[in-house]
Amino acid sequence: MDNLVIEKTKNTLGVNFDSSTGILEMSGSSFPENTRDFFQPMLKWIQDFMLQVTNKITLNFRFDYLNSSSIKFVSDIADKLELYHKSGGEVEINWYYEEDDEDIQEMGEELKEDLEIPFNIIMN
Repeated sequence: MDNLVIEKTKNTLGVNFDSSTGILEMSGSSFPENTRDFFQPMLKWIQDFMLQVTNKITLNFRFDYLNSSSIKFVSDIADKLELYHKSGGEVEINWYYEEDDEDIQEMGEELKEDLEIPFNIIMN
């Protein structure tokens, strides 16, 4: 399976989903013009990956800013990983935030409350 790499821009996340290691990285700011079009390839890649492998999946979130529609899609991604976890797959989410960024920290805490998978909130 191919990796999914999307270069970071001023208003979209950088994405690096590595199929050989199961490490999925998302970083930067997200306020794309069309949020659905931007996130759809990631959701499809994760769905396909979960059907093809039984590896551990580690998802690293390193956000500077997320608009409200991006938060919904990030939550959808986490929900997919929760399904993988509930079906016996090993999953870990790492949510990184800067010490002075309470908004990103709170987003991570809220998402963690909604999930039943290993979820680490880590200050940089």
